[in-house]
Amino acid sequence: MKRLRRIFERIVEAMLTLSGSITTLAILLIIIFLFKEGFGLFSNSAVEKGYALCVHPTNTVEQLNPQQIKHIFDSEITNWDKVGGGDEEIMIFRFDEIFSIYSDEELGEDYAFLPQKLGEIIAQNSNIIAFLPERYLPEDRSSMKVLPSGTINVADFFGGQEWQPTATPAPQYGALPLVLGTLWVSFFAILIALSLGLGVAVYLSELASDRVRKILKPTIELLAGIPSVVYGFFGLVVVVPLIQKTLHLPVGETAFAGSLILAVMALPTIITVAEDAMRNTPRTMREASLALGATPWQTIYRVILPYSSSGIVAAVVLGIGRAIGETMAVLMVTGNAAVMPHSLFESVRTIPATIAAELGETPTGGTHYQALFLLGIILFIMTMIVSLSAEFISKRQPKGM
Repeated sequence: MKRLRRIFERIVEAMLTLSGSITTLAILLIIIFLFKEGFGLFSNSAVEKGYALCVHPTNTVEQLNPQQIKHIFDSEITNWDKVGGGDEEIMIFRFDEIFSIYSDEELGEDYAFLPQKLGEIIAQNSNIIAFLPERYLPEDRSSMKVLPSGTINVADFFGGQEWQPTATPAPQYGALPLVLGTLWVSFFAILIALSLGLGVAVYLSELASDRVRKILKPTIELLAGIPSVVYGFFGLVVVVPLIQKTLHLPVGETAFAGSLILAVMALPTIITVAEDAMRNTPRTMREASLALGATPWQTIYRVILPYSSSGIVAAVVLGIGRAIGETMAVLMVTGNAAVMPHSLFESVRTIPATIAAELGETPTGGTHYQALFLLGIILFIMTMIVSLSAEFISKRQPKGM
């Protein structure tokens, strides 16, 4: 009998070990895949793949960065002297314009003369910048100068202030508005949730009767089970119009609306963890404080809160983790505008909302696809820091213990 028990225990131990090993390996593979796809962005051309920017051979401009290219083709930069060239107005030429200049007969069968005609147009206009497919560039490049496109660099991604992955000819992958939007919404959400959550936790732990606690605490914990899309729908139907009408804003989909919804979603975590930490305060410490003449409120403020500070901070950190990683509710109520946040009452976009909204529309392996994976890396690092902080803080022991 003992032998069978030992065999059974070894089998269970082996199964648990195998399960842990598979789980660890799966996590490592996911992380490796995430970083491999994300950092592949920096090896890609800044100009749309398969295209080139061509100028007249006498043009003194040697290279343009993605921001300059966008501003030129958006007609925000109209003179070459703004980008290091001569004092000459910029002439923009796009590939499809060739078909309005020449007939199909002039371009020849299967567009055999198309490269030659493109070369002639560039040679005739000293101020031109042409966005052309590489396969239609003439073999003789003496009539044009192809600007080196360069690659997307780290500074452009992490410091760029424009997120326009579909911009032509140079997509803009500036993640700064998304990072700041995520931090902006999460910061104000946790401020709101902390004030409300800490008050409710104190009430449940120290002031509420057993009957009230047995009813109120399970009710609060049920909030954690509500799907985020339900919170988002409630925010879109109720909170957003209320904010718009009350504050007389052009739109109600703002960072403030996202903060309110995230605060409500973070409340169950903050209340539950903080209340458990307060109730773990030894009864002798409460009685000693009261015996020395302290009032119940002085006991809460000077004894219970300092003793349970580690648990309270862990509750806040876990609430931040919930707020940073939330997707659907934020996507529905913040306006989804990838702009630099300047006010709590403007539309913003967060990293999770960006990934959820755009990943399904991107071709696998493209620069947009890789940029979204790089955003995932940023979010992964944020949540990892929050989780490690929560783990570290929750293990701290109060002084004197």
